[in-house]
Amino acid sequence: MNDWEKKMLATMDSLKNKLLNIRAGRANPAMLNGIMASYYGTPTPIQSLANITVPEARQLFIKPFDKGALKEIEKAIYEANLGINPTNNGEMIILTIPELTEERRKEYVKQAKAVGEEAKVALRNIRQDANNEIKALELPEDEEKQNLEEVQELIVKYNKLVDEEIKLKEQELMQV
Repeated sequence: MNDWEKKMLATMDSLKNKLLNIRAGRANPAMLNGIMASYYGTPTPIQSLANITVPEARQLFIKPFDKGALKEIEKAIYEANLGINPTNNGEMIILTIPELTEERRKEYVKQAKAVGEEAKVALRNIRQDANNEIKALELPEDEEKQNLEEVQELIVKYNKLVDEEIKLKEQELMQV
């Protein structure tokens, strides 16, 4: 059971990380997760190249440790297609997050629900693998049935957790 529950926990962690990347009209350094800037020819995460601060609710300051990386970081943000235009003042890059429109908020809610559905599919796949493993063990019928029920209980538990995460994200997105 522990292996399957670990896989389910990993799925939940993945869901939370993906939800962090869906912006809610507020500045969050996690928005830059996964964006790589070329640093001396090597793709490097922006978090490794710069200090990222949130001076106010809708602004991010990205101050590189090496000013030579400033242009590459700016280019990487443009190419990431975040919907935000970076401003380079020679010292740092300033990202001003625009206020979200109602239509954009609804679009992000749809995106969050799609991410939630992906997590549920991953959980169902884990359940399928677990059930196949249990059946392959050729246990006594009552023991097999008990194990299958435990797996189903885990799935129900984690599906509820996914629904809660999506509901929280939806509330956060629709908050003006």
